[in-house]
Amino acid sequence: MTVDEERDPSLPAPPVLAPAGELDMDSLGPLAAKIETALAQHDSIVLDASGITFGDSMFLRLVLSAHSQGDLRIAAPSSTVSRLFRVVGADTVLQIYPTIKDALDTAT
Repeated sequence: MTVDEERDPSLPAPPVLAPAGELDMDSLGPLAAKIETALAQHDSIVLDASGITFGDSMFLRLVLSAHSQGDLRIAAPSSTVSRLFRVVGADTVLQIYPTIKDALDTAT
């Protein structure tokens, strides 16, 4: 399947998690718990990264770990998040979409 294919409408839409603000080792706990729960209950999850203003190495570790555990889609990343992914090369392995709709419409 290519990323241009649309999602099967008979399948439930993946949950969208939308954290906001600075995500570092002191503030990641709630997001980590939500990601763990969502991946345990769903085949796919969408991380709306548009409201993230800062992400440290622990945030990056969380994203890469979630990516290795299931179908994690990053939607609408802020310029800060896009730069972080680009600098470390994570943009070459993560599924990154320009909008939430694009992430939701993609076939699994």
